[in-house]
Amino acid sequence: MTTFVPLLLLALLVWFWLDSARAREIATGICQTACEQRNLQFLDQTVALRRLGLRWTRQGIRIRRLFQFDYSEEGVGRHDGHVIMVGVQLEEFSLGLPSLSDKVVPLRPKPPEQ
Repeated sequence: MTTFVPLLLLALLVWFWLDSARAREIATGICQTACEQRNLQFLDQTVALRRLGLRWTRQGIRIRRLFQFDYSEEGVGRHDGHVIMVGVQLEEFSLGLPSLSDKVVPLRPKPPEQ
């Protein structure tokens, strides 16, 4: 019985490492494809884990991972985006840009109507 607990912990650690590697590979592929579709440069060709948590789903409890990545428009500047994976399923993808549903404040105020 005393050797069972360390073996169980080792098996759990190996499973977590393999599951994390798989989620990271999927997130990298999602980012690369999305950047190619939008004519952006996917910088460093990788994603970085920023947050780890748990999420209850219909299938049970899943690990929620927030990955951050960098991209560039026409090779100028460096912008941050993120991908949220629940297990190995995509929950959210964002380039950090405002969407059409966001309330965007114009840079120049409208001239007063006369």
